[in-house]
Amino acid sequence: MNSREKGKRGERQLANILKEYGYEARRNQQYCGANGDADVVGLPGVHIECKWVEKLNLDSAMEQAIRDAKEGEIPAVFHKKNKREWYVTLRLKHFMKIYEVFEKFLRR
Repeated sequence: MNSREKGKRGERQLANILKEYGYEARRNQQYCGANGDADVVGLPGVHIECKWVEKLNLDSAMEQAIRDAKEGEIPAVFHKKNKREWYVTLRLKHFMKIYEVFEKFLRR
């Protein structure tokens, strides 16, 4: 399969999954891939870099997400392999920021 088509399919699949969670997610229409826009939009405050590959260069993908994220956005790589589930990779400092909110919620 053409890797560009596989990438588009992955972006659509991810957007549909996020919709199942109640978010107005959609694939961001990109024409060249070099414009720095998120691959999928709809999670406010998160810059989504979407990768559906068998061998992911995670450092490169994170660098791209970090570089392209707008001020105040959490850069995150949503990634999967064929016949596997989706994973999310983000910086520890951003995970801790999210976890702190979660922990406060649990203490209620």
